[in-house]
Amino acid sequence: MEKYTGAMFDKLDKLKSAAMNATVTAYCATKSAVGAVGALIGNPLTKDYEVGKHVASFGPNLCWKIFDGKRKSTGQEVSLVVFEKKTLDSIDKHDRPAVLEVMKKGAVQLTRLRHPRILMIQHPLEESKDCLAFATEPIFASLANVLGRHENMPNPPNPDFATFEMYDVERVYGLYQLVEGLTFLHNDAKILQGSLNPEHVVITKNGQWKISGLFFSSTPTIIDGQSTYSGCQWEPRLFPYAQPDLNYCAPEYILSRSCDVSSDMYSLGVLIYALFNGGKTPYSCDNNMTAFKRNVELMSRESLPGLGGVPPELKSHVTSLLSLTCALRPDVHQMAKISYFENVAALTLQYLDSLMQRDDMAKAQFFKSLYKIMSKLPKRVIIQRVLPQLCLQFSNHKLVPFVLPNVLLITEDCTTDEYVRLILPELKPVFKIQDPIQVTIIFLKKLELLLSKTPSDSIRDDVLPMVFRALEAPSTDIQEMVLNIVPNFAPLVDYTLMKNSVIPRIKTLCLQTSSLAVRVNSLVCIGKILEHLDKYVVMEDILPFLAQIPSREAPTLMAMLGIYKQTMIHKKLGMDKDYLAMKAIPFLFPLSIEPSLNLKQFSQFMDILNDMVKRVGVEHKAKLEQLGKMQEQTQ
Repeated sequence: MEKYTGAMFDKLDKLKSAAMNATVTAYCATKSAVGAVGALIGNPLTKDYEVGKHVASFGPNLCWKIFDGKRKSTGQEVSLVVFEKKTLDSIDKHDRPAVLEVMKKGAVQLTRLRHPRILMIQHPLEESKDCLAFATEPIFASLANVLGRHENMPNPPNPDFATFEMYDVERVYGLYQLVEGLTFLHNDAKILQGSLNPEHVVITKNGQWKISGLFFSSTPTIIDGQSTYSGCQWEPRLFPYAQPDLNYCAPEYILSRSCDVSSDMYSLGVLIYALFNGGKTPYSCDNNMTAFKRNVELMSRESLPGLGGVPPELKSHVTSLLSLTCALRPDVHQMAKISYFENVAALTLQYLDSLMQRDDMAKAQFFKSLYKIMSKLPKRVIIQRVLPQLCLQFSNHKLVPFVLPNVLLITEDCTTDEYVRLILPELKPVFKIQDPIQVTIIFLKKLELLLSKTPSDSIRDDVLPMVFRALEAPSTDIQEMVLNIVPNFAPLVDYTLMKNSVIPRIKTLCLQTSSLAVRVNSLVCIGKILEHLDKYVVMEDILPFLAQIPSREAPTLMAMLGIYKQTMIHKKLGMDKDYLAMKAIPFLFPLSIEPSLNLKQFSQFMDILNDMVKRVGVEHKAKLEQLGKMQEQTQ
C-alpha cells in the first residue's frame, strides 16, 4: 500500500510540475505580448489602429514583433510591427543610436517603395518613448519563423502557425516572388537589398512572399557609368542588431570596399539552401568575423559541400549563386527563366497575381483551364491564394459563368464552417444575378451542394429566392430544370419554407404557364414531393388545387392521376373511404372519358378508379359489419 501511495505521489508531482511549466510558459508569452502592447501606449499609431494578438516576428535577429491589427475607422485588417526600445537596454550606450538608426531605416525605406513583391506599408513609422511602430498589409509570419526560428514569437504559437505546413508549390512560387522583388530593387529602384535572409522575408496572410527588410540596403555610386555599391563595414564590437547576418552575406560585401547587385544573388543562394535544409546555411560563423573569413578561405579551396535537400533541378543554380566570383553568379533575369519555375501549379498562382493585366477573354480562358488544374493545388493554398482572386471577379457579370464553377468546386472540399465564413458572403450577391442566365443554371446544377452547407436563414433569404426567380424566368428550359431539381432538395429545405414558399410558386407556375411540358413537370414535381408533406396539406391544398387546372391534355390528366395514386397508396398519407367516395372518385371519373386519352391511358384511369371503389367497398362493409355486431351486443 505504501509503495502504491508513493507511486501516486510521484504521478501527482509530475502533473503539478507539468501544470506549473505550462503556466510559466503561458505567463511568459502573455507577459511578452502585454509588454509590447504596453510599449505601444502613447505611440501615435494607436490613435488609428486597434492592437490584436501577437502572431510573429521579423527583422534583424527577429527583434520586431508582429501583431494583428485593425484600422479603427474602416475595420480594415492590418499588421502592426513593433520594436520595443527596452530591447536596447542590454546594449552598450554608445551602440544604441546606431541600432535605433538601423531599425528606423528598414521601415522608412519600405515606405518609399511600392511593388507587389515588397511589403506594403499602410501607415508609416511612428516613434514614441517606448517603441517604434508601423502598420503593414496583414502578415502571417516571417520566413524565419516558418523555418523554425521562434524568437519574439508567442509561446505557444497561434493554432494557424502551429499547424502550418509549407508545400512544394509555395516554395517554388515563393522563390519566384523573391526573384521578382530583387528584379524591382536592382533594375527599377537601384537598391542593393544588403541582407536577404529569412528574417527579412515575410509571408502575408494570403500566402505571398515579400521582401520586408531593407535595414541594410544601399543605393549606388556611379563611377565611369558603372553602378557601384559600398560594402558593409562590419565591426565585431557592434551589436548584431545593427549589422547583417554574416551567414547570408557575400564575401565581397563584407571584405571589400565595394560590391554590386550580385551580392544579393549570393544571399539568395544561401536562402534557397536554408529553405530546403530546415533553416540551416551551408556555412555557419555565428556572426564571428574570424569564422566568416575562415569559411571564405575554405570555399576558395574546396567545392561546396552537398546541398542537402535542395531539389536536383535547383542544385546547379544554387552552386552558381554561391560562387566566390561575382561574374559567375546568375542575375535576376537569368534566375527568373530557370526551368524550376516552370511548374504548372506555380505558374497558375503567378497568372492569378497578374489577372488585373488581362482582358476578359484571356481571363475566361484561364478560368476554364483552372477547373482542371485545381486538383494539383493543396487546399490551404487554394483557400489562401485562389479563392480571393476568384471572388474579386464576381463584380464582372460577364465572367461569373467562368468563375463560379471553380468557386463551387472549392466549396465541395470546404467544411461547412469554411464555406459559411469564406465563400457564402461572396456568393450572396451572385445569387441575385439573372443575366447571363448561365449563372442561374450553374447554381441549379449544384443546388444540393449549396443546400447541404448553407445555414437555414441564408437558404430562406438567398438560395430559395434564386430558385424562385428561376421558376419565374422566361425560359421554359430553366423552369423545367428547376422542377426536375426541386424533389432532390426537398428533404434539405425547412418544411415551413417548402409549404409556404416552394409549393405555392409551383402551383402558380402550373396554372399560368402556356407550356404543356412545364405544366406536366410541375405536376410531376408535386407528385415527387408529396412524401415530404403532411396529410393535411395534401388533402386540403394539393388535391383541391388539381380541380383548378383547365388543361385536359392527356399528359396533364395522367400527371394528375399520378398524384391521386401516390396519395392513395402512401402509408403516411392515404385516403379514407369518405374522401374517396365523395371527392376523389367524382373528380376522376369524368376525366377518365376525356377524348384526349388513348386506350392504355383510359385503362390506367379505370384501374385506379376500380381500386378506389374496391377500397370504399371493403372499408364501408367492414364498418357496417362492426356496427351490426355492436347492435347485436346491445340487444
